[in-house]
Amino acid sequence: MERIASKKTLVNVLGVVYFHSRTSDGGDLYLTRFAEPYHEHFEVENWYEKDWFNAHKTRLIGTSSVYKVPTKEVAGKHLDLVVKNCRVGEDVPIDTHTLQEFCDAEFNSPWEEFSLVMELRENLYGPREMKMDTQLPMAIYVPPEKMQAWQSGRSRTRINRIRAKHPGIDLDILKQYKLIYEWIKGKSIREVFEYIDINNDEMIPHLKILSARAHGDLNKKGYLVADMKPEHVIISEPDVKLIEETGRSQEINAYKKQVEILYSLVHDGRFSLIDYELLLRTTEHEEAVKYSRRHSYLDDQRHRFDPSPLPAHLSYMEIFGVPYLYGHAESTGGRLWVVGRNPHLFDYFLPERWRKTPSLKLSGSKEVFYTITKDNIHLVWETSRIGEMPVGDEEGSGDPKVRQYGINSPFEEFAIAHTLNKIGIPAVYVRAIYMTGSTKIEASTDVRKYEAHRDLLDPEGNPVLQERHNYITIRGYYNGPDQWVAEHEEALYTPIDLSKAAYRGIINEADIGRFLADVKESLKQNGFDGSSLKANDLLLAIDESGEVMKNGSGEPQVIICNFELIWKIPEDPGKVKN
Repeated sequence: MERIASKKTLVNVLGVVYFHSRTSDGGDLYLTRFAEPYHEHFEVENWYEKDWFNAHKTRLIGTSSVYKVPTKEVAGKHLDLVVKNCRVGEDVPIDTHTLQEFCDAEFNSPWEEFSLVMELRENLYGPREMKMDTQLPMAIYVPPEKMQAWQSGRSRTRINRIRAKHPGIDLDILKQYKLIYEWIKGKSIREVFEYIDINNDEMIPHLKILSARAHGDLNKKGYLVADMKPEHVIISEPDVKLIEETGRSQEINAYKKQVEILYSLVHDGRFSLIDYELLLRTTEHEEAVKYSRRHSYLDDQRHRFDPSPLPAHLSYMEIFGVPYLYGHAESTGGRLWVVGRNPHLFDYFLPERWRKTPSLKLSGSKEVFYTITKDNIHLVWETSRIGEMPVGDEEGSGDPKVRQYGINSPFEEFAIAHTLNKIGIPAVYVRAIYMTGSTKIEASTDVRKYEAHRDLLDPEGNPVLQERHNYITIRGYYNGPDQWVAEHEEALYTPIDLSKAAYRGIINEADIGRFLADVKESLKQNGFDGSSLKANDLLLAIDESGEVMKNGSGEPQVIICNFELIWKIPEDPGKVKN
């Protein structure tokens, strides 16, 4: 087999860091931290080579294709693996009772499944003294071949629903995803009953009780499985031997002692849970996760500029005086720049957290949306108009300043916002810049900014501003100063632009002109041209009683929310300064 040169990179998908590499057959391999020390064992020729796999695989009980297979020996050691095909997008074959209780159940995507298993293993929710054992999630392998649509068994509607739930996740309906777990030595509780001398009629009630007990423990930890079965509960090999030996004893009614031991093991949580394709959080846990992440987010934002050690998959860089954390949005193939030096903030802005959550369009002429992310964070995201020259009735089409300076790049916008807040001119907080992985269709009509930015490179040596990609700017939904918001989560302000404030009678038309003139003058005195700003580019903040937030002088605080048409006044008026 011809080897393909592979470069291992660190990627983060749904909070799990993987070591990603191309395999010798042209596929993709994602190793977790548990598998990385044995990376040679996971090279496809050491476990998935056709003759080896077919000769050594053992099919396991279940409705899906699940196999136990040993790897070849590497450095005198082999690993026993469990390999299963991910059934994302397929029909869920569960019984009527389960179907009624979990009518919306869908198979997890490979990334969701590993993320939930990792989370369960971390033991951060529910009683700390109760720990749920699982198989070690080792790797996700994506073979290079594509299936025919009829072969996949997947529903495009289901795949689209999963993409809507986790929109940043890249799922190919025609590709297989193989999940690889560590093999656990032991037996399922159904298999354990093979060592106990009772008939099926007696066994079935015990299986139901024991399964319910295991599921109850899982529920206490904040999770559930939509099709919990006795086959999913594994008793360790030493405990199985104890039960087997008890049955061989000469005790009268030894089988009763065996059943007591089994109940004791499950009651004490001495079992492992396997099969996670229908694992999900309980409603209470899901809400707690959202609240916790929002609380942590607000605290992290207060400390966003504090220098912190970086994980290997992130890099630090500065563009136009703004510090950024740079990394890949692996789920979409995009790139992400998050303002600040606090690495805890990066995951909040990955596209799967905000891109397709329910949103409200804020402008009739631009792609600007307000959304509440999956972490319960209020954000505004906007598709940058970089490279466009507005025409017709587009905003700025008749503005000579737009033709003179051009629409700002996302990095220029953020530099302006960052500077304005530093010098005391209130502006909304800029949070992150996302470059899409997909190639944009429309050609740029104004390439000046791309040319001016061509020497600005990311840590991998690529231009930060690339004409063939779209850019999305992410800013805070202004509900008060960051420090204040972190201390007043339950009584936040609501932003409203000047035009809407006048329409609602909060201010009058004369106030609009006065506030707009004051902001433009303040910008001019500090070396910025804000002459193109309009009333809907400025915000007021309103509290629950309808009162407007005031500045130190007792006047309404006016906040700038649009930076694409504010320019730094160049020293030479005939030349654009970037």
